[in-house]
Amino acid sequence: MIIQDVINHLHNLAPLAYAEDFDNVGLLVGNKNEKVTGVLVTLDTLEAVVDEAIENQCNLIVSFHPIIFKGLKKLTGKTYVERVVIKAIQHNIAIFSIHTALDNAFQGVNDIICNQLGLINKKVLIPQSGTIKKLQTYVPKADAEALRTALFKTGAGSLGHYESCSFNMEGQGTFLANDDANPVIGKKGKLHTESETAISITFKKHLESTVLRTLFDAHPYEEVAYEITTLENSNQHIGIGMVGELEHEMPAEACLKFIKAQMQTDCIRHTNPLDRPIKRIAVLGGSGSFAISAAMAAKADLFITADLKYHDFFRAENKIILADIGHYESEQFTKSFLVDYLSKKITNFAIILSKTNTNPIKYL
Repeated sequence: MIIQDVINHLHNLAPLAYAEDFDNVGLLVGNKNEKVTGVLVTLDTLEAVVDEAIENQCNLIVSFHPIIFKGLKKLTGKTYVERVVIKAIQHNIAIFSIHTALDNAFQGVNDIICNQLGLINKKVLIPQSGTIKKLQTYVPKADAEALRTALFKTGAGSLGHYESCSFNMEGQGTFLANDDANPVIGKKGKLHTESETAISITFKKHLESTVLRTLFDAHPYEEVAYEITTLENSNQHIGIGMVGELEHEMPAEACLKFIKAQMQTDCIRHTNPLDRPIKRIAVLGGSGSFAISAAMAAKADLFITADLKYHDFFRAENKIILADIGHYESEQFTKSFLVDYLSKKITNFAIILSKTNTNPIKYL
């Protein structure tokens, strides 16, 4: 097994195409074609984590957060980022980051939080736009079924949209060849003048290269006429944050204590408890102040996130409880989830959970 094989498994869980534009996900250090000797999973890649990988003979670190976020102009070892990259290169250790791709995955960071709290009826809080695309192409009737089957095998059509209509290519209908036109020769030298079928099918944007490759391979024409458009429809299974419900409503203070225990945090900074019971909870792992309005629009009684600033708390306006449980604390269960996921996919060597606590924040 090579590093790319591990990346493929992670991509199936959380395609990198859905990571936020500002993020730096993917293989940050190393060669994707190197043979894997071991995988170490961590939340952050620090020097101690690289040392742990060396000790366990792991040449691939799967990290939630990217160690390289901004551009590196020098590698002198002056900063902790430079030292991590230098040590990883010296010991031929690759580093892969999944970050906001997993944040936006339906079975990702926020689903993990919901499961930790036992929430039901889960929905994406802020669905990501521009994630659904539509392919339209034309194919001779005799080849239409084979092309449809090939496209379906890529995962296209799984969103529930497929259309097909037929028209005649022999001067009838809206198409008529002019004097300069040439008959279309197929891949096997066949002259195609029979009726064509228009195929229209939707697919998730991360499948685009696969869909196009399949289209070109399965289509009988040497020159394939097609069009791909991005739809405005929101994908309810891709996006940041989640909202769900407790099986049984709880008084506000009891709910906050329950969250503190379940999320294993030493501190929760929160707004005034409301005079109504808590039933509907919105969550967003990591920095989530930008989603306060979305949590309120989703009619959440309480919003769990991290990195709220002083003035962010005023935005609650006694309509919702804002609960800052800490950045590390909101994402700490992610690495165990990734270990479990990869262990089910890869059975020929151990996937190791990092024992290094990378939380830079301490509490008195």
